[in-house]
Amino acid sequence: MMNYAWLIPLFPLLSFILLLVIGKKLKEAGSFIGMGLTFMSFAGAVLVLIERLSANTVKQEWTWLNIGDKTITFGFEVNALNALMLFIVTLVSFLVHMYARGYMRGDERLHIFYAYLGLFTFAMLGLVLATNLLQLYIFWELVGLGSFLLIGFYFFKPEAKAAAKKAFIMTRIGDVGLFIGMILLFWQVGSFEYDAIFEAVSAGKISAAMITVTAILIFVGAVGKSGQFPLHTWLPDAMEGPTPVSALIHAATMVAAGVYLVATMFPLFQASETAMTTVAVIGGITAIFAASIGLVQTDIKRVLAYSTVSQLGYMMLALGSAGYVAGVFHLTTHAFFKALLFLAAGSVIHAAHTQDIEKMGGLFSKMKVTGTLFLIGTLAISGVPFLSGFFSKDEILLAAWQRGNYGLFWLAVVAAFFTAFYMFRLYFLVFTGKPRGDQKGVHESPKIMTIPMMVLGVLAVVAGYINTPWFGTFLGDWLTKDVPFQHEGHGPSWIMIVAALVSLAGIALAYFIYGKGALSRNWLGGRNSVVYDILKNKYYIDEFYGRSIILLVKGIALILNAVEKYIVEGLAQVIGGIAKGTGALGSKLQSGQVQTYGAVTFIGLAVLLVILVVTGGYLH
Repeated sequence: MMNYAWLIPLFPLLSFILLLVIGKKLKEAGSFIGMGLTFMSFAGAVLVLIERLSANTVKQEWTWLNIGDKTITFGFEVNALNALMLFIVTLVSFLVHMYARGYMRGDERLHIFYAYLGLFTFAMLGLVLATNLLQLYIFWELVGLGSFLLIGFYFFKPEAKAAAKKAFIMTRIGDVGLFIGMILLFWQVGSFEYDAIFEAVSAGKISAAMITVTAILIFVGAVGKSGQFPLHTWLPDAMEGPTPVSALIHAATMVAAGVYLVATMFPLFQASETAMTTVAVIGGITAIFAASIGLVQTDIKRVLAYSTVSQLGYMMLALGSAGYVAGVFHLTTHAFFKALLFLAAGSVIHAAHTQDIEKMGGLFSKMKVTGTLFLIGTLAISGVPFLSGFFSKDEILLAAWQRGNYGLFWLAVVAAFFTAFYMFRLYFLVFTGKPRGDQKGVHESPKIMTIPMMVLGVLAVVAGYINTPWFGTFLGDWLTKDVPFQHEGHGPSWIMIVAALVSLAGIALAYFIYGKGALSRNWLGGRNSVVYDILKNKYYIDEFYGRSIILLVKGIALILNAVEKYIVEGLAQVIGGIAKGTGALGSKLQSGQVQTYGAVTFIGLAVLLVILVVTGGYLH
């Protein structure tokens, strides 16, 4: 099956084409095309993963372009990393397709929604299978286009249009870095191929300075796609899209693309200590930065969005700390529990018709299935022992400690405390206590929505066991079987104990404040305090951009507009006036009257005769 892995992205592409052509006639029945074809991709990914567990990497390439003595190819590759990614992306995508059938019921543009889902899934799968940077970049941009269409699906809402544009522009900023880094590598190596680049790095054919520059530029692309500081501001605003989109983008697909890129190019990053440190520092800052903002948000989807930014920071911290397996491991577990949390949040929104957690409360009695599954996701992301997030977070902390990044290690510990606190703040405010809003008609979501959540709930519990010392570190051994880096191994047991205690402490504090009400909710000094305002307004990053970069760009645009209006258009008008006057004169001479032509001819002949007489017949 690995030799036919190229078929896996074609099923969602076919879904996209069919739904655009005949989707309007099928109406809501078009959703079954999307679900069916995405399931076929998932089935293919499962077969590929099973085969890759015991087989070697498969790579097939064909010539695309010949430029002088250089050849640019295209093809597909199935290695351990992208076989795992194929499984994660197709599984989450299929479950989102299934869930959306219930969540989006009655939408007149349902077929368009499923067409966009198909395009997005195709692009992400194409990105994963790429064998070189140029091919990856093409699908990288297609992923951006798909996210733009999905985030702005409710185009009649100004907020959705603004969020879609913001996501498109912010990620393009990062993409410029990726593009420049890719071109520099081609200039140095003469190829976009991963293998050729890694061979050149190991052979010393690229200078240390160039390795650092290209690695950091590629990381800039990952920063944009994975919502890392300071290009993170688009990701929370992307919540304006339908909730199934939030689950798809913020779980295993678009935001994971940046982490996947760094993991794929890991040999390049590993060759530069500066690049590794940059990745680790940005990841650590992002983790604590976003976690602190999540402490005070009141929109259920925005709390989860900032938790996504924070968890992506954890993954980058792991990769920057040489924790290749730890980063990929957390990417895997996060895909399941974060997709679960978003789908469960969508179930709540679908029932309560609000995203404001201050208007919820007491929903567990009316939504026991959703409440139980949300609790499982919350326990997993909080790092509670024996759930998936506990094991993968422990690996990240271990990687940071073993690398000697002690400051980042303790920063990650604090972020873990914040995560447990704000996630259980969210759970207690939504599902426990007394109702704080109108909950008339609130009921459990249909099975088409709860079944995908149940699947993810099981995975959120068991996925962590694929890489634990108790059950054999299968994932780590498998991922590093044919790559030149080592599994992180086992570290001091106190790290696991600290991680567990920190998570439990965060949960306990949230319980006493928001569950039991034994402590005041004004723990930040009340809503008028400086700290609360800073966190609520997201450290005023958007305002800073608005008054600096955006203002500068607008100023340049105004200057260029004035140049065009008063100089370029002025010159154009002068030239146009001259041309118009010349044309008017010519039109008078070319009147079409035979008498005028005869008169001009006679006068011209007379002038010539006079000249001949005056000059004596010679012209000098």
